[in-house]
Amino acid sequence: MVVIRLARSGAKKRPFYNIVAADSRNRRDGRFIERVGFYNPMASGGEQTLSVNVERLNHWTSNGAQMSDAVQRLVKTAAKAA
Repeated sequence: MVVIRLARSGAKKRPFYNIVAADSRNRRDGRFIERVGFYNPMASGGEQTLSVNVERLNHWTSNGAQMSDAVQRLVKTAAKAA
């Protein structure tokens, strides 16, 4: 099954998350199919905190992909901001 979830990257104490479509059997930070966006909780100044490619997200969900709880929350936040 394909899931849309957060994959952590970045340095120690400075997290950066990619929103990815991945096979549910792969590790959290392992191989993924497609990068759909990113979330930077440590953004400051003019940096962008959240970016989601809604078109690709809708493509994956229409083909049966499940979003994790965290991604659902972030997508909801992105929809309010737009």
